[in-house]
Amino acid sequence: MKSSAKSAASRENHLTVRRVERQQHLIERLHAAADRITVGTLARDFGVSARTIARDVERLRQSGVPIDVTTGRGGGVALGRHGRIPAIAFDLREIAALMASLTALGPTASPSATSAMDKLATALTGGSMT
Repeated sequence: MKSSAKSAASRENHLTVRRVERQQHLIERLHAAADRITVGTLARDFGVSARTIARDVERLRQSGVPIDVTTGRGGGVALGRHGRIPAIAFDLREIAALMASLTALGPTASPSATSAMDKLATALTGGSMT
């Protein structure tokens, strides 16, 4: 592989990791919000363009994340409210897939990524989870 191709691949991987981290933080931010947040506010807070936030929101929605989008005056984005988050049971292959994804992101990229990786590892080893 030529040096320029390696450099382009490395840059693409770096941008992908940054996008995934931003999308994780976006979900967490929307979950913590009491009301809709404008795309402009999110863009300013995350240090990216409004278009980048709009693309992130659309990717997340296409992936099944329940994000409500209201356009026009007074609009914004909000995470769909569905009450308490139920317990989820994963089989071994699902745990492995999640762990591999967290490893690619960086299992210490955020406190929630670290916590998720710890819980998955505990579940994989048959330990008790708190």
